[in-house]
Amino acid sequence: MDLNILWFILITVLFIGFFFLEGFDFGVGILLPFLGKNDIERRVIINTIGPHWDGNEVWLITAGGAMFAAFPNWYATLFSGFYLALFLILFAIIIRGVAFEFRSSDNSPQWRATFDWMIFTGSILSAILWGVAMTNIVKGVPIDAKMQYVGTFFTLLNPYAIVGGLTTLFVFMFHGALFLSLKTTGEIAARATKAAQTIGLVSIPVVLLMAGLTYFQTDLFDNLGAGITLLLSGVTLVVACILIRSHKAGWAFIANGVTILLFTVALFWGLFPRVMVSSLNPEWSLTIWNASSSPYTLKIMTIIALTMVPIVLLYQGWTYWVFRKRVTAKDLHY
Repeated sequence: MDLNILWFILITVLFIGFFFLEGFDFGVGILLPFLGKNDIERRVIINTIGPHWDGNEVWLITAGGAMFAAFPNWYATLFSGFYLALFLILFAIIIRGVAFEFRSSDNSPQWRATFDWMIFTGSILSAILWGVAMTNIVKGVPIDAKMQYVGTFFTLLNPYAIVGGLTTLFVFMFHGALFLSLKTTGEIAARATKAAQTIGLVSIPVVLLMAGLTYFQTDLFDNLGAGITLLLSGVTLVVACILIRSHKAGWAFIANGVTILLFTVALFWGLFPRVMVSSLNPEWSLTIWNASSSPYTLKIMTIIALTMVPIVLLYQGWTYWVFRKRVTAKDLHY
C-alpha cells in the first residue's frame, strides 16, 4: 500500500478513537450539572471518567502529531486557517483538565460549583466545535493556489457547519448518557438512562438533517461508499435508541459507538484523496500527495508507529479493564 494512503487511514483511525472515547467524556461533562443533584452524585459522575479522560486525549495529540509529520502542508493550512476555532477547542480542553484536577481542592460549595460549570463549558464547546471543524473540512473552505486559507473565523460559521456542530453535540451527549447508565448505579443510572432515551430521539432528526445537507452542500455522496456509510450511521443511531428503550444499555452504547465510527469514516472517505477541499478552485485542494512529507519520512514514521501504537492500545485497554466496575458513592475518598 502507498504510504500516503496508509497514513491517511491511520489518521482516520486516530480520529475515530478520539471521537469514540472523548465523545463520552464530553457527554458526561455536559450532563454533569443536570444529572448530579448534589456534590456526592457529581463526584460519582466525574469519577466515571476520572481514570480515562486524559488518556483519551492522547488520541488527539497523536492525530495532530501524525498530521504534522505525515502531511505538514495539511497541518499548516488547517492550524493557520482554523486558528481561532482550534484555539477555542484547546481552551475548552484546558479548562476541563484544570477543573477535573482542582475541583476537590476546596470543600466550598461555590468553589465546586464553579469548576462543575467549567467542566460543562469546556465539554460543550469541544463537542460543538469539533463538528464545525470536521464538516467545514469536508464542505470546503477558501484556500488559494499557495495552500493558504484566505477566509475568516466567521467563514467557518456557515449553516451546514453549525448543523454539523449540533450533530456531534447530541451524539456525544447520547454517548455520555449511555456511558453513565453503564458506569453508575441507583438514581444516577436511572436518570442517565432516561436522559439517553430523550437525547437519542432528538439526535435522530439532527443527524438526518446533517446527512441531507451533506448531500446538497458537499460532494461526499459522489463517492457511493461514503454516502452509504453516512446513511448507515443514522441507522445505527436509531438502533441505539431502540436498544436503550429496551433497557439494553450495553448494546446501545456499542451501537452508538458504531454510529460515531461510521460517521467519521464517511467524512474521511468522502474527503479522500483530499485532506482539505478548496471552495475557490478544486485544483487548489490539498491532497495526500501534494500535502505530504517525503517518502523517507513516511517510511521512518511507519516503523515507529508499528512499534508504538500497539503499546498505547495495550496500556489504554488495561486502564479500562482495571476500572471496569460501576462507580458508587462508597468508592469516593473523603
